[in-house]
Amino acid sequence: MSLGRRVVITGMGAVTPIGVGVENFREGLLAGKKGFAPITEFDASEYKCKVCAPVRDFVPEEHMDKKAARRMERFSQMAVAAAGEAMKDSGLDMEKEDPYMVGCAVSSGIGSLQAMEREHAKLLEKGPGRVGPLLVPLMISNMAAGNVSIAYGLKGKSINVVTACASGTHSIGEAFRTIQYGDADVMVAGGCESSITPIGVAGFAALNALSTLEDPKRCSIPFDKDRSGFVMGEGAGVLVMEELEHAKKRGAKIYAEVVGYGSSSDAFHITSPAEDGQGAARAMMNAVRDAGAELTDITYINAHGTSTHLNDLFETRAIKMAFGDHAKNIKINSTKSMIGHLLGAAGAVEAIACVLQLQSGFVHATVGLQETEEELDLDYCKEAVQTKLTYALSNSLGFGGHNASLLIKAYNE
Repeated sequence: MSLGRRVVITGMGAVTPIGVGVENFREGLLAGKKGFAPITEFDASEYKCKVCAPVRDFVPEEHMDKKAARRMERFSQMAVAAAGEAMKDSGLDMEKEDPYMVGCAVSSGIGSLQAMEREHAKLLEKGPGRVGPLLVPLMISNMAAGNVSIAYGLKGKSINVVTACASGTHSIGEAFRTIQYGDADVMVAGGCESSITPIGVAGFAALNALSTLEDPKRCSIPFDKDRSGFVMGEGAGVLVMEELEHAKKRGAKIYAEVVGYGSSSDAFHITSPAEDGQGAARAMMNAVRDAGAELTDITYINAHGTSTHLNDLFETRAIKMAFGDHAKNIKINSTKSMIGHLLGAAGAVEAIACVLQLQSGFVHATVGLQETEEELDLDYCKEAVQTKLTYALSNSLGFGGHNASLLIKAYNE
């Protein structure tokens, strides 16, 4: 059990394929909205995958001035927008804060493939002298955290945890630890990603990781026997996390409390999860133990649930390994059934989904799930349910064997 300071969530911001802004995202979850569409970002006629989960109603200039927007790539723009919403939502006044005690942990797993593709084409067509001088600072993944820190004057610890699809969850977990340890009073934490590009789609398709179905109702169906891969999405999710007494002193509203963080490595394969689920199971158990909770206290899990054959099977095995017979009593859903896979942003947006469900007691459906296969015999929420929740456990599992779990609790003084 952690002996550190209590950490609460006081602000949230989201840019997602089913809604820009937390309220629109919440309404999308309630409605079971699917955010899938044909790829129009480039000519995908020769690609095996022809669908994505885009955020086509995101207008950067509505969230920052035009000059600032021009000096950022799309993943950073989304991060700054989500962070701005979260900061405003929290009511945090930076003029009244010690800026060196307000940090930033906003991650991207990839950075800007758009900048890389664009400038590489210039290199090949026009030579090295035509490569843009801002290529590197536009492209590298840490610039999400850098731009968020610059935009809002955050002078404390600023980090970018790059663990592929676990990046957002690890960032929130490391922000949690930072506040517990006393290195910050406030952390702006989450993840962002925008990689719906020719090389991004071609690369994941070459791994046979992407769904080749074009039907929006069936292209992302986690835990279904007919699942065929994930749909690449984009977006950002950012939380304002705060030491409890600091939040209470300034009269902040409190959405929920982060109480546990667990991580592990499969040390098994660069893309496949461990077949027995042991690594992911350990991350979940570590998060529950970190909170001082019992495994039987957990009644809801927001699964990584990518809709790939191996992930959904091995994550199910992991849940059974961690929770034993109690696994049958746990409500499990996958937000990716609606928003696709946001890669480095996935865990952050899904953490926001967890908070929204804790608040309302509404557990959203794994939308599109019709029939599972023999070993997938847990409760994956074919239909939405209304139930009282005390805890929400959120899983993220990344290429390279990176496992991360967050345990979020309904706030109680």
